[in-house]
Amino acid sequence: MTGVALEEVWFSYGRREVLRGLSLRTTPGGVVAFLGPNGSGKSTLLKLVLGLHTPSRGTVRLDGEDVRRIPRRALARRLAYVPQLHREAFAYTVAEVVLMGRMPHAGAVSGYGAADRRAVAEALSALGIGHLAARPYTQVSGGERQLTLIARALAQGARTLVMDEPTNGLDYGNQVRLLERVGELARQGVAFLFSSHHPDHALAAADRVILLAQGRVVGDGPPAVAITAASLSALYGVDVRMVTVQEGVEVCVPGLRLRDGPGAAAPPARGAGV
Repeated sequence: MTGVALEEVWFSYGRREVLRGLSLRTTPGGVVAFLGPNGSGKSTLLKLVLGLHTPSRGTVRLDGEDVRRIPRRALARRLAYVPQLHREAFAYTVAEVVLMGRMPHAGAVSGYGAADRRAVAEALSALGIGHLAARPYTQVSGGERQLTLIARALAQGARTLVMDEPTNGLDYGNQVRLLERVGELARQGVAFLFSSHHPDHALAAADRVILLAQGRVVGDGPPAVAITAASLSALYGVDVRMVTVQEGVEVCVPGLRLRDGPGAAAPPARGAGV
């Protein structure tokens, strides 16, 4: 049994229930996106997968093993966390930040060795940021910092990366570039689980989308099946349209009156709001 599995998982912050009997299973490889309104349980679910929270009831497994029984260093070699965009307080170089991902492999006395530095170089190359290795992390762009954090996760040796709203704080261009890199790495066998507030990001990068509401799964399937005008309208409580921009490519737009001028025709839409 491989992949991540949640089996009848309940979780509460004090008296506030966040996840209610949630069960789901992922398979190795691919990109899974979690969509849902604030408070739906997306971030909590990811923290449970990472072993940062313990379920009130139920079990979280990685490749069939209860994550609570996997030693932290061993878990870190298999599963890595990519946080939201942040700044380091100290001006580490980009290479030094990526090298931190090798901590689960470093010896208590010997520290980092040649194999660790090779892993850093390979991770930087895989993300296309090798030229930034000597630059201070605090002085590169937001998109480059986020790619650095993904490189750190790759250097960690994990084949499953967990990302909580990875495009938060990035401008539009860097959002697109980040999603392109995720797609490239997924094709090389790296698995991703990420949460997002942007359905279009799930449409662009994911091969499976899970919709969460009030701590429960309310939709699950390929993007074209899970993301519809009806499902998004029900999930977020707003009118949504699915617009075909070219054959096989759709985007979601809010169902507001178009502002292209008086009498402008609405674009062809799939589905209808609820």
